[in-house]
Amino acid sequence: MSRLLILLVTLIPSISYADELNGADTAWILTSTALVLFMTLPGLALFYSGLVRAKNVLSVLMQCFAIACLMSILWMVGVYGLAFGDGGSINKIVGLGNFLLSDMALDNLSGTIPETVFFMFQMTFAIITPALIVGGFAERMKFSAVLWFSTLWLILVYAPVCHWVWGGGWLGDLGFMDFAGGTVVHINAGVAAIVAAIVLGNRKGFPDTHMPPHNMTITVTGASMLWVGWFGFNAGSALAADGNAGMAMAVTHISAAAGSLAWMVCEWVKYGKPSVLGIVTGMVAGLGTITPASGYVGPMGGLIIGFSAGIVCYFATQYIKRSLKIDDSLDVFPVHGVGGALGTLLTAVFAAESMGGLGLEASIGSQFVTQAIGVVATIVWCGVISFVILKVLDNVLGLRVDEEQETEGLDLVLHNERGYYI
Repeated sequence: MSRLLILLVTLIPSISYADELNGADTAWILTSTALVLFMTLPGLALFYSGLVRAKNVLSVLMQCFAIACLMSILWMVGVYGLAFGDGGSINKIVGLGNFLLSDMALDNLSGTIPETVFFMFQMTFAIITPALIVGGFAERMKFSAVLWFSTLWLILVYAPVCHWVWGGGWLGDLGFMDFAGGTVVHINAGVAAIVAAIVLGNRKGFPDTHMPPHNMTITVTGASMLWVGWFGFNAGSALAADGNAGMAMAVTHISAAAGSLAWMVCEWVKYGKPSVLGIVTGMVAGLGTITPASGYVGPMGGLIIGFSAGIVCYFATQYIKRSLKIDDSLDVFPVHGVGGALGTLLTAVFAAESMGGLGLEASIGSQFVTQAIGVVATIVWCGVISFVILKVLDNVLGLRVDEEQETEGLDLVLHNERGYYI
């Protein structure tokens, strides 16, 4: 009996510790939540709005702001449950339950942080992903269609893929590795953007008419905010204030810097002059590509992934725009879609201890196959469902403004305002 009591006493601390709130972890994820929201508002909103023409600047700002509001309410009403709820017999595909946060309580924990904090952190991911898609159809989609598409897409595309990877779904069971959203965020957004660009068709005058960014100062300001906010995106995904978060932050910064320089050099060699647009786009490519690998790789992995991102995404952008002549207005697919896929696949290589990573449970080859399955599944699911949503909305609402409205600009046509009075 005495031995049994001693055993119980020794076990009690470890049991209580597993369910114990950690103040440092909670404070870090609260901070990360604010940083990720900062990525959308104002970061992405400014980055995108500077890239469009002056007559459409407010339309992009309005779309990003409205999406942030709408996705927040949808996440609370039921999409959080679809992504992270217990779906019973369909649990490997999509979750169910927690409608209107009916199961949420102050003392509920998700690991060492309150579930309320986890709910908010994941909400910011659900906000920025549909907002990224805006770059694919910028300057030509009706505002009502943007809101309806974002709503249906969050429910039918984002929530299931999120559940597959992070909510206890089938990809997680396979051992798929996506630390902060290579598939859930970047491949999803990139594929949806290029499908939208194809369904809507090119902007009037593309590709013959030059459509330069109207305000690179705003774009660089937004890009800088994205860089800072991305530390919450990747390092926050450790869900703890620990060494893993520190390494994720380090490799994120290294990859962003490497991606910037690689894109700059590619452009410098090809055109003889490096552009500001090129260096900030390379930064975004480096950030998006390291995202799935950020919690699994070491500094050398971050460096190589970043350089690869700058080069591969640069040539992907050239191919989409110049060879295929697809008007993915702000290069969402070649930067986020291609970058997300590249980073997800390279995770299998640079996560290995032999490559300076934090280790794999399987061999590099076996893990690469698992990563490829996740990439293909996400592309197919997102591509098919996004196409169906767009075609249905086109038949019901109409997706695109007419040519006269497009020429006048969406700011006046849809919002009766101008971005600038000069």
